[in-house]
This record gives sequence, C-alpha cells and structure tokens, in this order.
Amino acid sequence: MAAPDPKPRRESLRELAHLFAYVRPYRRRFYIAMVASFVSMTFGALFPFLVARLLAAAAPGLPPVVIAGLRPTLDQVAVVLIASLGIQAVLTFFSSLSFNSVGERAVVDLRQALYARLIAQPMAFFGEHRVGELSSRLSSDLAQIQDTLTFTVAQIIRQSMLLVVGLVAIAATSLQLSGIMLATVPVFMLAAVVFGRKVRRFSREAQDRLAETATVVEETLTGIANVKAFGNEAYEQRRYAAGLAGYLTVILRTARSRAALVAFIIFAIFGAIVLVLWWGGRLMQTGQLTHPQLTQFIFYTLFIGGAVSALPEIFSSVQKTLGATQRVRELLREPGEEIPRAEAVAARRLTGDVRFEAVHFRYPSRPDLPVLRGVSLDVRAGEKIALVGPSGAGKSTLTALLLRFYEPDTGALLLDGKDARELPLAAVRGNLAIVPQEVLLFGGSIRENIAYGRPGASEADIRAAAERAYCHEFIARFPEGYDTLVGERGVKLSGGQRQRLAIARALLRDPAILILDEATSSLDSESEALIQSALATLLAGRTAFIIAHRLATVRQCDRICVLESGVITETGTHAELMAAPSGTYRRFAELQFGVGA
Repeated sequence: MAAPDPKPRRESLRELAHLFAYVRPYRRRFYIAMVASFVSMTFGALFPFLVARLLAAAAPGLPPVVIAGLRPTLDQVAVVLIASLGIQAVLTFFSSLSFNSVGERAVVDLRQALYARLIAQPMAFFGEHRVGELSSRLSSDLAQIQDTLTFTVAQIIRQSMLLVVGLVAIAATSLQLSGIMLATVPVFMLAAVVFGRKVRRFSREAQDRLAETATVVEETLTGIANVKAFGNEAYEQRRYAAGLAGYLTVILRTARSRAALVAFIIFAIFGAIVLVLWWGGRLMQTGQLTHPQLTQFIFYTLFIGGAVSALPEIFSSVQKTLGATQRVRELLREPGEEIPRAEAVAARRLTGDVRFEAVHFRYPSRPDLPVLRGVSLDVRAGEKIALVGPSGAGKSTLTALLLRFYEPDTGALLLDGKDARELPLAAVRGNLAIVPQEVLLFGGSIRENIAYGRPGASEADIRAAAERAYCHEFIARFPEGYDTLVGERGVKLSGGQRQRLAIARALLRDPAILILDEATSSLDSESEALIQSALATLLAGRTAFIIAHRLATVRQCDRICVLESGVITETGTHAELMAAPSGTYRRFAELQFGVGA
C-alpha cells in the first residue's frame, strides 16, 4: 500500500499557485485572454436561448417570440444565431491563442530558471542526483506543467463559466427541474475527489518510475562504448524493459482510475438527462412548461453536463501537475553557488600561493569513508607540484577542494594567504583551469571547444593556444579546420587529440593555477615528448598541480608529494625521493623504470 502524501493539500495548492509567478510578466495578455474567453462564453450561453426561440418561431400555434420587445421572424432569429456563433468563434480563437502564448512563454522562463538553478548546484548535489533523473525534471515534469499552463488553465476558465451560466439559466427556466438535476452534483464531486486522490498518487509514482528509465537511457548512451565492449546490449535492454514495466504498471493503475471516473460520470450525466426529460415531460403534460422551455433547459443542462464531464480530465491533469510542480519547486529551492561573472574574475588576479592546513574531508555521499586525513601542503606561487600515489589516495580530491567543488570538513584552504571561503567563488575558479583525465568536449566545433576556456577570445588567441598545445597541426589537416565539428563528447577525434584540445582550452584561460590530471595520459610518445619539452615555458609564472601515475611526467617538477590513504607520506624532488631506500615513490619508480631508475 502506498504511503500517504507527506505534504498537506494546502501546501500542494500553494506550490501550484507559485507557477503563476511565471505568468505575472505576461499578466496583461492573460487578463485580456480571460475577458475574451468570458465574452465568448457569454455569446455561447445565448445559443440555447436562441435555439429555443428559433423552434418557437417555427412551431405553429405557439405564442409569438419576443426578444427585447421585438418579434423577430424565423429567418431573423437564424441570422442572429449564426452571427453569435461567428463572434464566439473569433473570440475563442483569440483567447486560445493568447492563453497558449502566455503559457509557452511562462514555461520557457521556468525552464531557464530550473536550468540555471541546476547548473548552479555544488558538486555534492550531483553526487546525490543522477543525470537521468534531473533530465526528466527538465523534460517530462515541465512538459506536464506546460500542458497545464497552455491548455488546462484555459479549460478551467471556460468550463467554470459554462457551469455558472448553465446553472443560472436552468434556475431561471424551471426551479423544479433545476432541483432534480442539481441533486446529482454532490455525487459527481465526491467521485472526483475520491478518484482524483488516487490519480494524483499514481501520477507521482509514475513520474518517479519514468525518471528512473530516463536515467537508464542516459547512462547507457553515455557509456555506449563500454556497453558494446562488454556485449551488454541485451542486459541494458532488460534493465530498461524492467523500468518500463514498473512505469507501465503504475500508469495502467492511473488509467483504470481515470477510466472508472469517466465511465461513472458519463452514466450519471446521461442518467440525469433522462431524469430531466422524464420530469420535464410530466410538467409539459400539466401545462407548467412549454416545449421551447424544455428544449432550452435541455441545452443548458448539456452545457452543465459538458462542464462537469470535463472535470475528471481537468482534475487529473491538475493532480499530475501538482506532483510535477512539487519536484520542480524542490529543485528551485535548492541553494546554489554563485554564478561566476566575467567582471568578478577580472577584478581579482591571484598570484598562486596555495596552502592546505590540516585538511580532513569525506564525500557527502560517503560520510563513513575518510578521503583526506590531516593533509597539510604549502605551495609557493609558480611552483610545480606533482601528486602521485595509488588510486583512491586522494589526489583528485585535493584538486577538487582547490576548485572548491567541496569544502573541507575541518582545516582550511588558503589562497594568497586568505581562506578560500572568504573569496568570491568567481574569483577562485576564474584563476584556475583544469585538464582532466577524461576530457569532455562539447558537440560544437573545435574553435568553440577551445574558446570555452575564455568565451569571446579572439581568433588569434585561439590559434596561439592551439599552437602551444601542439594541436594546430592536426586541426589544419581537417578540411573545415577550426570549424570542424567534434561530434557528441568529441567522438570524431582521437583520445590524444581531445587531450591536446583540453590543454589548449586551459592555456587560453591563462590561469594563475593550473591543474593537470593525467593530462598526457592519452598522448602518443611523440606528442607527449613535445608537451613535456614545452611545459617549462607553458607553465612559467603559474602554479601547477600535476597528477600522474606515469612518473616520467613528474621528474622535472619542483616537488613531488606522495599520497597514501589520504595522507602525504613523502615529499621532495625526484632525486631526493629516489634516495630513500624504502620509500613508496622509489618503489613505484622501480616498478615502472626498473631498478636504479
């Protein structure tokens, strides 16, 4: 049995009402659409009245038709009826177009706000949320909200007006018949509430299941090379099918509840119409009601029936939107990091002094596993520091703290002698650049990927960075040159080419502190030799942290720090560490280069 919704109904409605904050910038058009809809419904409400007068004008033996003191002929009533329908059609077109325009614009603003909030989240947030789940929020949840703002809101206004006009009209026509018909309304309302709660609960669960399937697709397509390398296509198909099966089970439960509600309301509506016709016939037999009056009453009853029959669909849509809105609002309420601005980056240039003081750290997603345990490291501006050690020792974590992806649990990170937490985040990250081990290129051109290091950079600066990273030569061989599209995640380029583009991107940024995380691991021997020979020039004047498992890349560093289990166990130059007979670094070097390396 599903757990009860922990949030009260009032809170849910407040969440839904918050959506209209995005409608507020377009409220003038929204109000105009409401007026147009109201006027359209007013002309629509005349339809039963005019039809009844049309029948009265056509029937012999009945009293003459009188409208506003006039006695129109059959043809004149027909012309007025057609004219009212034409006016209603024009106003309906305008109001529908306006509601759609307002809804689409509001949803675009909401998408922008949600995307901005997502990319502003700290790294800890992404460690606890999968990409597929977040993508689902931007797609399926916002699609549901979009449907509500562009269609359901207009339907609510339209059907509400029809219901009110119909009730007033039938009461004016016959109080007896009105009482009989209105006796069925509490039954409709009770059914809508009971079934609506089920639909809402099932819809929320269905959205969760759909988000899970989106995660499977995201993970599979992102790691498609691994899927194919291990021959796990069938396994991934089964995993996706299992997720879809769970989603289908929930959505079919929703469909059953909605179908039962619709079937009940259809039976009740037509049953009520039969009851009205039967009682109306009795009133006609006693002379208390005329044929045109009964016809008018039936038409207005159909108005009310149409409005009431639309309630289940509207109610179901609103219930589903409540679930989607709660999830979107949860993300919008997440506190984010400050967004770096170009002026903030340019305002403060760091010299590059870095100090870690007794830093302890555990990842928020793994609080029981210490990663860094009392790390202290003092780095002078312009110094090149190598971080070596076994996998999981804490090397990449140290640089993640430097980028302020996370904050130390205890201890402090100082930049230029100041606690990094006291500096604007934009100033910190604006002075750093990283070349990661797994390079992610965006699906645009080579030029755009290099310029990502400094958006707005000139063509000359982009070319200069490419030349310094030794990738201009292979770029020039492409027919489109710097306009060559790299494909999804850079699949059209080799690993070495992607790595050199990442180096060019970092060089274009011209950071005070550079992080190279296995930056030469994918380069061929010739390219690596070129990079190594140029590192002294390329890194002159900036602090560099170089993470490497291949010790040949760190021999020329000013200092080498060995990390083991989150602790710096050795530090010194290559020669100093090789002089330690039982040191970890010496053991690594002998394994890679042989004894006496």
